[in-house]
Amino acid sequence: MKIAYVSYEVSPFAKAGGLADVAAALPKYIKNAGEEIYVIMPFHKNIENNFNTSKFEVVKTDLIPDSHTHKSPFSVYKSYLEGSSVVIYFIKTDYLYDSKNIYDSKNIYDEENIFLKTSYFCDSALKTIKECEPDTNVININDWHTSLIPVYLKTHYLQDNILKKIATILTIHNIGYQGLFNPDVLNQAGLPNYLFNINALEYYGKVNVLKGGILFSNIINTVSPTYAKEIQSEEYGYGLEGILKVRSEDLFGILNGIDYSIYDPLKDPHIFHPIESYEDKLKNKTSLQEYLGLTKDENITLISFIGRLFEQKGIDLISKIMDLLLLNDIQFVLLGTGDKKYEEYFATLTKLYPKKISINITFDVDLAQKIYAGSDIFLMPSKYEPCGLGQMYSMRYGTVPVVRYTGGLKDTVSEYNSKDKKGTGFGFHEYKEADLLYTLMKAIYFHQKRKDDWTNIFENCMKEDFSYEKTAKKYIELYKIALDKKRGY
Repeated sequence: MKIAYVSYEVSPFAKAGGLADVAAALPKYIKNAGEEIYVIMPFHKNIENNFNTSKFEVVKTDLIPDSHTHKSPFSVYKSYLEGSSVVIYFIKTDYLYDSKNIYDSKNIYDEENIFLKTSYFCDSALKTIKECEPDTNVININDWHTSLIPVYLKTHYLQDNILKKIATILTIHNIGYQGLFNPDVLNQAGLPNYLFNINALEYYGKVNVLKGGILFSNIINTVSPTYAKEIQSEEYGYGLEGILKVRSEDLFGILNGIDYSIYDPLKDPHIFHPIESYEDKLKNKTSLQEYLGLTKDENITLISFIGRLFEQKGIDLISKIMDLLLLNDIQFVLLGTGDKKYEEYFATLTKLYPKKISINITFDVDLAQKIYAGSDIFLMPSKYEPCGLGQMYSMRYGTVPVVRYTGGLKDTVSEYNSKDKKGTGFGFHEYKEADLLYTLMKAIYFHQKRKDDWTNIFENCMKEDFSYEKTAKKYIELYKIALDKKRGY
């Protein structure tokens, strides 16, 4: 097979969230497993600002998308995923991809500018495939930003000699983001108006781009088995649970992985000491305490949170229990940005507890690695979590996760049982601050009073395998299913 992996963001070139990490890692492991694969993304302005693009090869110029009404020409640049031989193609047109943040509109009052960018990218990606990789068999699209690709394939390109044979897979990383626009955007994209009906892209008077991806792709998958089940319910489906139930036979869940060549506790250049034993873990802890200006004491329970400060991540629950939590012999480290009210709330706590709290309102990869390696407990009480990577990163460095059992958190963290010594963390089910506090108090008790158990949990975490080798094999199986479905088998 030859696979096109299409994503609006790919690390390190342009990153806004976890999708960029997946897009940077998964194709490398698929290629290592023996399949041909390449990546397509927009040539965002920040790529030009942050990278030496003179090393990027220009492979095509003055191309025009076949269907889209926006006829500005684009060029195709070529480079490689970091540390691999996987080709990545960049679609470059300065008129569109010129904003500092990859999802910002040029004009903040023009809500549909992002539709212009994404729809143009979808049609241009298909043009790029025709011009550069015409023997492609499968296209793996990601989230709503690329969801018009299967729509184009099943309308304008239904009889195209090259594109008509290609199977499509939509990977949903977060169903909460769907791409809702006014109906007239279909004309802008060069798509037929008959798509604006309840059996296609119409959704309560709007065009729903993700709905189009779900209905028109051969196969749909999400980034964890539990999330694939959850999004078929009213609680988690964000209004699309009905069509997901209709397509349930074509809906799969494959757990994301992490890139073990980057997140390596023995070789990670960002952490203070290589981690092979629990003693190494404690060295990282005391070094982190010193680095952040906290009281240096390996017996204090160090709890960390890394992520966006939004309620989806459970930050509202955390804020509600902080006063009670800080009565214990603990330290709390936070790294992330988000809702201003939470940024301000946690910043005020540092004045009250300067030796117990370190609040870092920023995005810092180096510090994140140090926190993963130096914490005792990693906190992830998400309201919903399609997959989650933070809990996998933490376990990779022997840090015990405390989570809400939802989505990928349920699939990756198992409750520790002191009788059989199995399990990798602690969790709760109901989204309530009392349940979070109880679970945290239980974890703190084990850390401070049950040292042998805590060492067992550390070792269990370090033995977990979340490498992309397993994930890549499952995606390859899914690509074969999509091809069989496309061929009518």
